[in-house]
Amino acid sequence: MTDIAIRTARPDEIPALLAFWGRAAEGASITDDEAGVARLIERDPQALLVAELDGVLAGTVIAGFDGWRCHLYRLAVDPELRRRGVGGALIAAAEARFAELGGRRADAMVLEHNALGQGAWAGAGYRREEQWRRWVRPLAG
Repeated sequence: MTDIAIRTARPDEIPALLAFWGRAAEGASITDDEAGVARLIERDPQALLVAELDGVLAGTVIAGFDGWRCHLYRLAVDPELRRRGVGGALIAAAEARFAELGGRRADAMVLEHNALGQGAWAGAGYRREEQWRRWVRPLAG
């Protein structure tokens, strides 16, 4: 069995992470640029988790904690490496981080049309809350 190694992202990996999200993640975010990812790593160096299989980038998740709530973003697994436990290992690592920080509930951002992502989160025990809708307003650009 191949071992999945989970670690935090490094600033020198930002270009590779953005390229990875371009092929492995569903959708794009206003913060999917070098400056946005650099701010995340600088602000919370433990938030961006990276999974490796045999030293190769296999997946990511952002496990953000604001002191009140636990938020999960950018769960992405290389399409060639799916169904090998990478997503589950990332979610477990994120939940362990939250537990260490005193987090009490985690929420995951999942696009409405992302059936694959919805299945992954449901498989990890997350459920959709119908009463909530996300309201956004870009602050830049």
